[in-house]
Amino acid sequence: MPPYTIIYFPVQGRCEAMHMLLADQGQSWKEEVVTMETWMKGSLKASCLYGQLPKFQDGDLTLNQSNAILRQLGRSLGLYGKDQQEAALLDVVNDGVEDLRCKYALLIYTNYEAGKEEYVKALPGYLKPFETLLSQNEGGQAFIVENQISFADYNLLDLLLIHQVLAPSCLDSFPLLSAYVARLSTRRKLKAFLSSPEHGKLGGCLTSFLPDQ
Repeated sequence: MPPYTIIYFPVQGRCEAMHMLLADQGQSWKEEVVTMETWMKGSLKASCLYGQLPKFQDGDLTLNQSNAILRQLGRSLGLYGKDQQEAALLDVVNDGVEDLRCKYALLIYTNYEAGKEEYVKALPGYLKPFETLLSQNEGGQAFIVENQISFADYNLLDLLLIHQVLAPSCLDSFPLLSAYVARLSTRRKLKAFLSSPEHGKLGGCLTSFLPDQ
């Protein structure tokens, strides 16, 4: 049996970063796909601590909350920096990713038609901190913190990819972020996952985003 089980809807959404992390790290996992019909029955929702998915199982450890899951995978797979200082910096990055993801979700689910133009205009200001962080680390030629990939890199990569679907030219003025996306997306195992039929079944990034729910 695979060591991990991910229980989620048949979309990329909040599980895409953990999918990419596990695939790139050569880990196997079981996917339990939840239809809306099953979810509306209520029994699975009642079993979730906050009444939300994703739900993640690692042996006898059950977790909710996508960022908590990413952090646990980071700790268990050595993707949380080499010391406490790097771990703290990764937390800063990941919290920044979450801030922008929440802005994105608010647009998609409450104000897409009326708000998209204004959001895209504001997007450079939202993305600039990540370009700055890259520039401070080996001239942007490594990862978001130091020279080893981390759980936060996968979360940031997912965030950037969904924004490229929303606004394809959004990284044109950010050469380091643009190169970062290209570099990470061509990692052998990650590239294979992103081009796999299994990943394709999860649908497009823009339409499949779901907050923990």
